[in-house]
Amino acid sequence: MSEQTQQRGGPARRVVVVGAGMAGVQTAVALREQGFTGTVTLIGAEPHQPYDRPPLSKAVLLGTAEGSAFDIDFEALGIELRLGQEAVGVRPGEHLLDTAAGPVPYDALVLATGAEPLRLPGADGVPGVHLLRTLDDAERLRPVLDRQHDVVVVGAGWIGAEFATAAREAGCAVTVVEAADRPLAGALPAEVAAPMTDWYADAGAVLRTHARVHRVEPGAVLLDDGTRVPAGAVVVGIGARPATGWLAGSEIALGAHGEILADDRLRTCAPDVHAVGDCASFPSGRYGERLLVHHWDNALQGPRTVAADIIGAAAGEPAAVYDPVPYFWSEQFGRFVQYAGHHPAGDTTLWRGDPASPAWTVCWLRENRLVALLAVGRPRDLAQGRRLIETGTPMNPRLLTDPARPLKSATA
Repeated sequence: MSEQTQQRGGPARRVVVVGAGMAGVQTAVALREQGFTGTVTLIGAEPHQPYDRPPLSKAVLLGTAEGSAFDIDFEALGIELRLGQEAVGVRPGEHLLDTAAGPVPYDALVLATGAEPLRLPGADGVPGVHLLRTLDDAERLRPVLDRQHDVVVVGAGWIGAEFATAAREAGCAVTVVEAADRPLAGALPAEVAAPMTDWYADAGAVLRTHARVHRVEPGAVLLDDGTRVPAGAVVVGIGARPATGWLAGSEIALGAHGEILADDRLRTCAPDVHAVGDCASFPSGRYGERLLVHHWDNALQGPRTVAADIIGAAAGEPAAVYDPVPYFWSEQFGRFVQYAGHHPAGDTTLWRGDPASPAWTVCWLRENRLVALLAVGRPRDLAQGRRLIETGTPMNPRLLTDPARPLKSATA
């Protein structure tokens, strides 16, 4: 078989994975676990050994862990690491990945470049302004917590709440500024997010809603109502977008949010190119729409489908359709918050337990089938509910609202 033929539809012998986060690392590992014997090259823009991100806002930030490197022997698995190499483009017609260090040929390419945090307009270059996405970000923020600065957190989403939690644990005075009328406004309905507002005050943090940042200056944040909030440090957590700007001109189709448009086996429109994790969306048959999931579990599950599809392509056996029940968790203000599923507007909302108590659950039903749930301090509800979503089991709404009844026994 000629090199040209091998690159144009023959069995993949050289797989290149771009992105050394969870999705990229797990793709490389899954290829080996599923029996792939060709070359696997993992390319990462950061110089660090590949690491997991969730501990950055917890153990690494608070200094209870020095790092979060994956406990994986890449050399033993025959995975070549090329770290500190930024990808700058793809030439699908030539089966070439362009990097800052030069072009890299591939038979199969996996795009796993994740997401990048949104920046606060006008705040770039202002001393004391931080993002929290990388290991270097966490290392820069550790001294801020050690010195117990007054901290302003911009954004009351998941990352903002987690950082505020860590800052309060470190003894910092914390003010959280949120433009919306409630925390987690982009993720949860008003009636579900409302009880979480009290969590901030209970932890000694100040939450200012309906508040927009007018300007950040050294030592302070000026709000649009003229209020000046002292700030020894400012942490910006206003969301993230897929890290796909480098794909401009590559002919790989992107969606409205800049995400790579993958199919139900995580293939892109370009031949022999897959996309997985935070940088890609996929069509969900379960929910009847395209999902863009920026959470750890998606970066863990998707790589198995990608690896199976790459390996199966040679034998004419495509991977099973990728249609997971999305899942994520967050630790904030002494509470363990878990979410599974997806709930568009219009689904029926039912409560299990009192939201003023330490433990409660919200369930969303569609045609009496569970499609999503949020569990606060009720991990058993989450585990049972996730299985019920997967199976599409009909539920009995009256039984479901009894918090003393196991969720699995609240079926129709």
